[in-house]
Amino acid sequence: MSVIDSFLNMPEDTFDTLSVSILVTGLIIYMGFVIYRMAKDSNAGKFGTIILFFVLGFGMLGFIIKTILTEVLQK
Repeated sequence: MSVIDSFLNMPEDTFDTLSVSILVTGLIIYMGFVIYRMAKDSNAGKFGTIILFFVLGFGMLGFIIKTILTEVLQK
């Protein structure tokens, strides 16, 4: 019962940080799946799939780098 109690009594900022991290990670994984399906459905081939992942994944990479830099610079 202590795990449930600690979860229910979690501070709001900890809950926000944890939930955003989990949900954004899930969104990035889902976006990777969408890019894969788009490449597969359009018969993009190997080179086209690499280009799609590079171009469309570049925005996700920017978000990840921003998060890492923010954490590094705050310490």
